[in-house]
Amino acid sequence: MFESLKGVLQETTFSDVLDVVIVSFLVFQLLKFVRGTQATHIVLGALGVVALFLTATLLELRLLTLLLRNVLPYVAFAGIVVFQAEIRKLLASIGRVLFSRTGPASTDDVLDEIVLAAQSLASAKTGALIVFERDMGLKSFAETGVRLDAVVTYDLLCNIFTPGSPLHDGAVVVQADRLSAAACFLPLTVNPELSRTLGSRHRAAIGVTEDTDAIALVVSEETGGISLVSAGTMTRLAEPKELTEALRAQMKRRRAVATRHRGSAA
Repeated sequence: MFESLKGVLQETTFSDVLDVVIVSFLVFQLLKFVRGTQATHIVLGALGVVALFLTATLLELRLLTLLLRNVLPYVAFAGIVVFQAEIRKLLASIGRVLFSRTGPASTDDVLDEIVLAAQSLASAKTGALIVFERDMGLKSFAETGVRLDAVVTYDLLCNIFTPGSPLHDGAVVVQADRLSAAACFLPLTVNPELSRTLGSRHRAAIGVTEDTDAIALVVSEETGGISLVSAGTMTRLAEPKELTEALRAQMKRRRAVATRHRGSAA
């Protein structure tokens, strides 16, 4: 037994290993995609038909084998037609895994959603705190809240910070252009030179930017003012255009630093 296993391992090539890895990855993505959806039972049914075909072939059940051989191509074609929307989503999901999800276009879309939400929250004098991860990770802070891993949208942010909602207390952490977690606890600054009129939300925004290189956007529930905090320094930004340009400049600075690091390492 061990000799046969050793022979198989010796005959295994890099192409065989790569083949198994790619197929395993595709099967894993398929199972992950259909899990918990109505497509789960359909996929299981299709696998059952394939298993029945293989069994009929091994047992030499000629009539059943002939029937399934003629039916399976039409079943596959029908599946493509019925699940064309799901197939597009699956391919998009695989693309996000294979290639980076971050980039100028996606970042700009995220910033537009955040600025729009901040303006809406400010007009209603609803407090909010959004923290953006840059080079230093914010995983330890994200783990103190409720994990979401969701697309950043205007509606989601407004619902999170609506007074009385389960997640309105605490901060939202944005990592890699996705809303990683909500209701997160952040360290409060201990700077004695700060005004006593600053509330816990502003002190948390300053505290996290003092401990990390993150930037924080904070909306005051008392005045409805919007401020951007970086390296412990808070800047009041009244106009949406100013806020968008300031956020975009900070994110571009992050990408520029990362590019320089990669260039020096090379």
